[in-house]
Amino acid sequence: MPFYEILFLALMVTFITSLFLGYPVAWLLAGVSLVFTAIAITLTTQFGVDTFLLTSWVKFSGIIDRFDAIMSNWVLVSLPMFVYMGLMLDRSGVADTMMRNFVKVFGGLRGGLGLTVIVIGILLAASTGIVGASVVLLAMLSMPIMLQHHYSKALASGIVAASGTLGILIPPSIMLVLMADQVSVSVGDLFMGALVPGLLLGVLYMAFVVIVGFVRPDILPPRPAGDEKLTARQIGIAFLSTLPTFGLILVVLGSIFFGIATPTEASGLGAFGAMLLAAANRKLNWQVIREVGIATTTTTCFIFAIFIGATVFAYVLRMIGGDELITEFFKGTGLGPTGMVMLVLAVVFVAGFFLDWFEIVLIVLPLLAPVIKHSGIEMTWFLILVALMLQTSFLTPPVGFSLFYLKGVVPKGVTIRDIYLGVIPFVLMQMAMVGLCLLFPQIILWLPGRMYGAG
Repeated sequence: MPFYEILFLALMVTFITSLFLGYPVAWLLAGVSLVFTAIAITLTTQFGVDTFLLTSWVKFSGIIDRFDAIMSNWVLVSLPMFVYMGLMLDRSGVADTMMRNFVKVFGGLRGGLGLTVIVIGILLAASTGIVGASVVLLAMLSMPIMLQHHYSKALASGIVAASGTLGILIPPSIMLVLMADQVSVSVGDLFMGALVPGLLLGVLYMAFVVIVGFVRPDILPPRPAGDEKLTARQIGIAFLSTLPTFGLILVVLGSIFFGIATPTEASGLGAFGAMLLAAANRKLNWQVIREVGIATTTTTCFIFAIFIGATVFAYVLRMIGGDELITEFFKGTGLGPTGMVMLVLAVVFVAGFFLDWFEIVLIVLPLLAPVIKHSGIEMTWFLILVALMLQTSFLTPPVGFSLFYLKGVVPKGVTIRDIYLGVIPFVLMQMAMVGLCLLFPQIILWLPGRMYGAG
């Protein structure tokens, strides 16, 4: 076996083993990379191994050019703005207002409370893009109400977890911004490509809840007959409560889709709009601004620390020939373009059991994307399929991150077993959506094509 293959395998095994030992990911990525850089240089200078590009520390200093590219990338400026927008909306009270009004409208239907959660989950996804915040907020607002109305603990948990996780797919998703940067595609293309499958997934959830409400009314009952009757005024109030959120979505996504603003400019508009909504709801004060600012800084630092570590890791991996090994492996499978995409999706799905989406997007995706590009596969279609698969990994037991977000805030009596059982139907629906997008690529490509006059 050539030296570069041995070193590549040793690098991957060391990284994965250290990850399971609990070391911080950002430091681990950079630290392991430096260790194996030293090994490669030693093998070259002391033992005459000539299969590495890392022949000296001067060669390694080429990483500085990559850091410069990161710091000068205007697309990445949108990340803290989108994070700030999501956190400020979380504190603005708009979700609480919508929940109370929508419960009055949909509560009388079979499974109506579940429909309310999904609708608000879609709106939160299209205005915040932060999965953890959406899951926690939905759980705190809706779980007590659903359990009070005798909803099944398992299915109520599944509805909340799945609806909150839509934020990773429906734009303005932070994950899509990072994907666009890593693979050098348009953020606007990814936003447009993700919109239709994201909304269809929400509709699929709603259809499932309606069907279960009629088939099993014992686990998704309607509002008791003695409750307050629905009036036209309540319907009007519920509709009006969605207008501020819809307005923010239109400002952010509409300005990007129609070329009025760049994603960076739109993120600034979104952050400012979220502050206006908080002020309109009398939730904006210096304490909120301070707390949201600190939380935004912390989250942004976490993302960029992993970003820098992943950049070093990917650079070293390429310099020791890891990218060539991966390319040769996929070519050696003899699979066609569709088969290759399915294999990559399987790798991403399995990786999602152990790695956060940050690591997958920043480490795994840059290594696999060149193989896809060389196969002539449409990158927007491929990246949205990856996003769908990563969304599925958020819900897949035993280590789906949304499940742990939910477990931390559910009412007493809801067990992890209830949560695991509840998400299974939604995981199956997400896999079905991946299958549909594989069979019918226009689900993803139709909107970008229409926006550019090619559809």
